[in-house]
Amino acid sequence: MTVFILGAGPMQIPAIRSAHEMGWLVAAADGNPKAAGASLADRFYPVDLKDLPGLEAAALEIQASMGLDAVFTAGTDFSAPVAWLAGRLGLPGIPYEAALRASDKLKMRAAFASAGLGSPRFLAVTRAQDALAAAREAGLELPLVVKPADNMGARGCRLARSPADLEAACASALPYSRSGRSIVEEYLDGPEFSLDALIVDGQVVLRGFADRHISFSPYFVELGHTIPTAASPEIVAEILRVFGEGVKAIGLTTGAAKGDMKWCPGLGSDGRGRAMIGEIAARLSGGYMSGWTYPYASGLDLTTAGLLVAAGRKPDLATPDRGWTSAERAFISIPGKVAAIVGLREAEYAPWIKNVFCRVGPGDSCVFPSNNVEKCGNIISQAPDRATAAKAAEDAVRGILVRLQPGRPETEAFLAGQGESIRNPDGSTWPPLAFALPFASGWKGLPANPSPTPARGAQELRILSLPGLEAPGVQGQRDWSGRTLKESIGLALALGGGSLLSRDAAGAEPGLLALSERFWAALARAGAQGALYVLDTERALGAGR
Repeated sequence: MTVFILGAGPMQIPAIRSAHEMGWLVAAADGNPKAAGASLADRFYPVDLKDLPGLEAAALEIQASMGLDAVFTAGTDFSAPVAWLAGRLGLPGIPYEAALRASDKLKMRAAFASAGLGSPRFLAVTRAQDALAAAREAGLELPLVVKPADNMGARGCRLARSPADLEAACASALPYSRSGRSIVEEYLDGPEFSLDALIVDGQVVLRGFADRHISFSPYFVELGHTIPTAASPEIVAEILRVFGEGVKAIGLTTGAAKGDMKWCPGLGSDGRGRAMIGEIAARLSGGYMSGWTYPYASGLDLTTAGLLVAAGRKPDLATPDRGWTSAERAFISIPGKVAAIVGLREAEYAPWIKNVFCRVGPGDSCVFPSNNVEKCGNIISQAPDRATAAKAAEDAVRGILVRLQPGRPETEAFLAGQGESIRNPDGSTWPPLAFALPFASGWKGLPANPSPTPARGAQELRILSLPGLEAPGVQGQRDWSGRTLKESIGLALALGGGSLLSRDAAGAEPGLLALSERFWAALARAGAQGALYVLDTERALGAGR
């Protein structure tokens, strides 16, 4: 057996390995000649996945020299080329038009609307300046969600609450669309879920149902997911029913289906809420779900089953789910250039942690994420129960810190509050503040260097006694990494060599930096990462004098 896998990045590596474990030969194509899975394939083709003639030429060569039994992808938005190749070569697959409906959000929404399924009302926009008039003509009211018509990973996705937001969001989304179109649709409020399913003999067989954890409004950044879901059996059953109807409306008859679904408590004639379809793709999911968290939680190999279906074979679906939980959580950064990643090794060896994936290294540039591809890395845990799995992943994220190179203009601009800033109706912002400190503006009552305390080892007590830090609600705050204020200060001091003692105070340790107003401002803006950056920059400046 030989399979041609489209994509050779991290999300496709489980498919390459699963195919090899079954004794199959693997050919893979990817536009990136240095793709992480390229060296794992028996044959690799550096072909852009949008290049249909190039992919067909590669597939014909594979068929002639190795034989070819299946075309497959997972975690990409290229299920349409998979279907196109399968049709051209007479291999198992879905109709090309069905794959297009599963890839193009406008075609997808039209199919759901035609079938009368719960899905947002929508319209297409090709020019940002036309968006508001088109929305009014279609009867769509703000807030509205804007997305590229044909992309994934939340690239270019944004919630627009005002006419100015709408035009700006469309202007941002259009460059992400390969076809130059954006989709403007109703905003649906409610929890989000990711579903993985196989379609066998025309039946939709659920394999994974996860809670998605979305942050950073007005963007939609998934900071993790937890599988299985904590939703009630009644909600799960209704979401699954609507998902199955959506699969049929698109025309998916065999293979895999990945769903983004919502439960909207404010909708539904009976007041219980309503299941609504976000998107359905004709592939297994990315985001570490189909290849990692689902197998960890269930004990079932979804990727192998998906490969078998792609080859026209029927997988064994009778093995019971073992009922564990797997949690995936992301770690992120403020803008800057990476000096080092702290805490990776400790996370790898922490209890219940299965994987630590780091996307950045020294010299790489980071931004504060507005989509799912701008995160720095991911932690995956596996445990017998939900609480243990979630805590393990979240504890590991708290221990990881992206240390930035000192003196970088993009980091300085971020800490100064320059650049894009969006205020939400609830008072929060994007990018958010790490901590809302009462003295972060004006520094009233907070000396740059608090009075020294003779006793060493009492830093925690001195931190808690600083003016304003005992205010109600301050100590209970957590930043986007889940760190408390106390944890953030302690981490920055431990890594940066800072001291709550002034440089000339009796008992101060030689070589330690006193904390300045700039330290506290960076702590409020960017947590431990910002505070550490200030210490590193001040030390670098001092060394250069």
